[in-house]
Amino acid sequence: MNRLTQSMILILLGGAVLRITTVSTTYLNYVKPGFRPFLIAAGVVVLLLGVIGLVQEWRGASAHEDDHDHSHAPGVAWLLTLPVFAIFLIAPPALGAFSAKAEEPQARPVAAAESYDALSAGTVNEMTIGEFVGRAWGESADSLVGQQVRLTGFAVPSETKRDRWYLARIQIACCAADGVALKVAVLDADMPPENTWVEVVGTWKRPPSGKLEPGIIAPELTATSITSIPQPVEPYE
Repeated sequence: MNRLTQSMILILLGGAVLRITTVSTTYLNYVKPGFRPFLIAAGVVVLLLGVIGLVQEWRGASAHEDDHDHSHAPGVAWLLTLPVFAIFLIAPPALGAFSAKAEEPQARPVAAAESYDALSAGTVNEMTIGEFVGRAWGESADSLVGQQVRLTGFAVPSETKRDRWYLARIQIACCAADGVALKVAVLDADMPPENTWVEVVGTWKRPPSGKLEPGIIAPELTATSITSIPQPVEPYE
């Protein structure tokens, strides 16, 4: 691959990064919102490096017009630009049901705390799936007794039990590569189509033992209502 091809790839890559961070929210499918300034800076640097390399290559080509054999990239080298074009045309979606299907020990919420705000009686308490799981596993489990909660996530079928499905959400520390699936088993409600985003209102079902062992199974929620919603702009917790 010669410098012309390298420069073009850098321009396309820098442009792709700037596109998903400045004119859309697509970058949120891959990283936390706080990484946006760093992505924009990286996109600008990569784009400028590509432009500088392209200018230098054109100047060199003008000074050595007879040396044409070195001024053209082999056709196969341009295939390296296909992943960059894919970002423009077919941006990969956020992690969803496929990533959360495995029937394995429930993931631990990142930095699950034991001290949560008090819940309000007689109203629907909105919280993340991570908080719900953290409460159900810890000493705060009693705070869920008799309380209605609203959770947001996507539908995932259970591969081993027919009396439930899972409301799930991917929790990330920095990017999709470190994502873990947090799941709540939904009871007494028909499952919407797989990967559909929904809001579920319901109450925690206390396990027979009275307390869940952290990291073993998903806590259960007896649903009272389910509402389909669009995918949130920020799909991860």
